[in-house]
Amino acid sequence: MTVCVLGAGGWGTALAAMLGQHGQPSVLWARRPEVATRLQQERENRDYLPGVPLPAAVGVTADLTAATAGQDWALLMVPSVGIPELLTALPRTLGVVLCAKGLAPDGDRLTTLAARLGFGRVAVLSGPNHAEEIGRGLPAATVVASADAGFAAGVQAALMTPSFRVYTSGDVAGVELGGVLKNVIALAAGLIDGLALGDNAKAAIITRGLLEMGRYLSSQGADAATVYGLSGLGDLVATAGSLHSRNRAAGEAIARGQSPAQGGKVVEGIRTAGLLEHWATEHGQDLPIVRAVAQVVSGELTPQQGVADLMGRRGRAE
Repeated sequence: MTVCVLGAGGWGTALAAMLGQHGQPSVLWARRPEVATRLQQERENRDYLPGVPLPAAVGVTADLTAATAGQDWALLMVPSVGIPELLTALPRTLGVVLCAKGLAPDGDRLTTLAARLGFGRVAVLSGPNHAEEIGRGLPAATVVASADAGFAAGVQAALMTPSFRVYTSGDVAGVELGGVLKNVIALAAGLIDGLALGDNAKAAIITRGLLEMGRYLSSQGADAATVYGLSGLGDLVATAGSLHSRNRAAGEAIARGQSPAQGGKVVEGIRTAGLLEHWATEHGQDLPIVRAVAQVVSGELTPQQGVADLMGRRGRAE
């Protein structure tokens, strides 16, 4: 069966290219017709994934109806802010696999939004998956989580290749929210890099950030163990430390007084930080790194003040 990939950014292009490299047909949908035309002609996404050719097994279209016609399910690869509009345009009989690592505009989970809109089969795909490496065929692993074990197994079977290992999970909240939180912690790690505060400070941010991830996941009914899996610790390690990470790079740019823009690529953690800080304040939850990052990206605090606030908190047991 053809895999339907909705969203021709770096991640969508990488996954379609990876599948094509292993002989799995896929159709890649681009929102803008001019982008689809360029991809068809050049067989390369020079804006978001340069140097990775699109195999012949990858079809490209800007027609959403044509992309989803005859499909059983689709991978939604657009940024979180574009998910509500895309979901509204899709037939409710289509299974949807949400791949954005962010929240809906109202702060709700994207899988919850999909279920509320009437989609019966909903899953989330998350893990340490840098598009730049997956597009080149380097080994990687990910997790697909769904309340429908059969649906998760079907997605797993379709996406597994010798270079891409897919695990399944029933903890939808844990897998989804791990990907959301790690972007904010990666921004904090980038701020540490930009301020040249050293490896000790960065290790502390990642470790205490993992604690905040676990605290938030538990509050949402997730399995506490999920935070130590691919969608939690694994994704956090990759995003907080990699030169490919746009969230880490954005934090570094902010610390240096530069624009956090990443060449037109969406930095999910910037918007997510504010949504999570609002939630934590409303519910009396202690997420100090999230709060510091939100205040820095909003301009309420300088990066130096954000670090000082974290270091100045009262002493406590680990």
